Amino acid sequence: MDWTKHIRQTDLQQLIINWEEQQPLKGTSNERDYKPVVKLFNPMGIGTWLITECDNDGLAFGLSDMGYPELGYISLEEVFSVRLPGGLTIEQDIYFTADKTLQQYADEARAIGHLNA
Repeated sequence: MDWTKHIRQTDLQQLIINWEEQQPLKGTSNERDYKPVVKLFNPMGIGTWLITECDNDGLAFGLSDMGYPELGYISLEEVFSVRLPGGLTIEQDIYFTADKTLQQYADEARAIGHLNA
């Protein structure tokens, strides 16, 4: 499966740029707190992801909410392999524009119990 077809090319390029910038900073005080580039969602129910960065193989970092918010690594290949009733799949919200950093979304989600984006 080609997961890259599910994300707009300009967004995918920015995710990869963020990944490459972040890698040498991981685990240091200089680690960046990016605004999410991409919001993915389940059009039929639970499941939302805010993604800030990813590598060329689809390993991404972001905030997921599958009933409880959690920061961590996400396999985009796995996310986009989900098949929903009626032939639907996980989708990119092309109208989403982040107004906070990922950590701010995560803090808010923990406070209210769910992702609000």
